Amino acid sequence: MEEKNRLEIFATQIRLETMREIAHLGFGHVGGSLSIVDILAVLYSGAMRIDATNPHWKERDWLIVSKGHSGPAVYAALALKDFFDIGWLKTLNQPKTNLPSHCDRNKTPGVDITTGSLGQGISVATGVALGNKLQGMDNTTYVIVGDGECNEGQVWEAIMFASQHKLDNMILLLDDNKEQIDGYSKEIIDLEDFTEKFEAFKWHAQRVDGHDVMALSQAIENAKQTKGRPSAIVMDTIKGKGCICAEGQFGSHHMRLTRQQIDDSIRVLEEKLALQRREGNEI
Repeated sequence: MEEKNRLEIFATQIRLETMREIAHLGFGHVGGSLSIVDILAVLYSGAMRIDATNPHWKERDWLIVSKGHSGPAVYAALALKDFFDIGWLKTLNQPKTNLPSHCDRNKTPGVDITTGSLGQGISVATGVALGNKLQGMDNTTYVIVGDGECNEGQVWEAIMFASQHKLDNMILLLDDNKEQIDGYSKEIIDLEDFTEKFEAFKWHAQRVDGHDVMALSQAIENAKQTKGRPSAIVMDTIKGKGCICAEGQFGSHHMRLTRQQIDDSIRVLEEKLALQRREGNEI
């Protein structure tokens, strides 16, 4: 229970800081940022081997967020883990910022690969994983991919490549939030059961609740124990999770929010965080 509470508190902190980031401009990629918050909380709370004082540490695990528009959530997690001053979050997507709309390794400490053109991040991830494997490294390459992004043929080329080279040091985290910028994923291209597809490509595949931090932790542990093939964790998620004006609302991929909507969302998250901390003290 202590571990669950700790991870859930961190997830709420990431959501809160993400909304505070977006508040400065009043618009941004709300939906796809908030849907990956829980996996970010798990990764940055111990699942990944990282060193905030040395972001380019050779022994580190890599995280490549192929759906680079989720940058606001990634930045919030990095700031909370002291990769840079949390005050940077106020500069999101503004002139001369180090926190652009999409992840950029040349600007943001802790970002391993520049992403944004969908489909390319996973290809880079397979190259990183293969390179580390050939060098005898024992680290893991994680890559977060969107379900809509999987419409790109390049994604499946990378999946075949990873299987061919038995990249068991690579874990793909699929954000299956069922929506993309221009509609519901199944209405645009229905890819049906992702786990069956990964298994057909000789991957180890699991499906979990993408907002259950303990289920995510266990899935990652299962993936790390799998040898001889890459692993995929298909995460059932909700776009805009945790933002009362975005969760369950179609069209949250990129939103313009009123001051009232932002204030209400932040207030709800602050209240949730206070409750979680009280419950943690009672454990």
